[in-house]
Amino acid sequence: MTRQSVLSVKAEQIATFLGRQITPQLAQELGSQFSTRIEGTCIKHRFGNASIKMYDKFGQILRIETTTNDVSFFKHHRKVASVSMRLAHANETRGEHRQRPPTRELASVKKSIYSLIDLRKILFGCNRRNLEHLSALDDFSAGVRALDRLTKPRKVEDRTVKGINFFDPVDNAMLHALQDPRVNIAGIRRADLLALVEQLSPARLSRQLRRLRDIGVIKRVTGTYRYYLTRIGRSATAALCHVTQSVLIPALI
Repeated sequence: MTRQSVLSVKAEQIATFLGRQITPQLAQELGSQFSTRIEGTCIKHRFGNASIKMYDKFGQILRIETTTNDVSFFKHHRKVASVSMRLAHANETRGEHRQRPPTRELASVKKSIYSLIDLRKILFGCNRRNLEHLSALDDFSAGVRALDRLTKPRKVEDRTVKGINFFDPVDNAMLHALQDPRVNIAGIRRADLLALVEQLSPARLSRQLRRLRDIGVIKRVTGTYRYYLTRIGRSATAALCHVTQSVLIPALI
């Protein structure tokens, strides 16, 4: 969430969080700041004298708050003296008494105790818009954990099992062979794989199948010697083919 907040929040989003718009006449500073402290991390989006920040307390409590040292930065609908009323005050000084009722318009918040209720609603709205933006971000943490599970070595029964190397010829050939649609229907036997992966001997192919089972790429059909891809195995093979066919090969032409 920290990474996505730093990369995805632009000047337009910061202005939206704080209920403002970016105009050609804008002469205020906009920006984001990321800092790491003893208590945790902090992301701060600032617009002029106002800012909205998100930080954590020792990785346990997430807090979002909007702060400002100039409440007139925010606007709300309130009673304001109309032009005619201001002229009436000027006329009173000349002995002319003309009273006009005030109008309700969009105006800056006054620095007054009577503005606290409206100010609370405004700042709460800023926090809510920021939270809505965060809730719409893509969460790739599950993909990161799955990639670590597939590629990093792991301990299985007092032995170290090597992870998958997507660019290794043997691993690449094994995954392509297991991606055959027929495998998802009835599974595949070791003898069938031996014909598809010619660079492996029968003994080495058995070790590779055991390795892929320990990693979680394939599973064995109960009571048989047929194997099929798991959910994470199907995702890994699809990602391998997409990266190879759609990214690497066109980039090397």
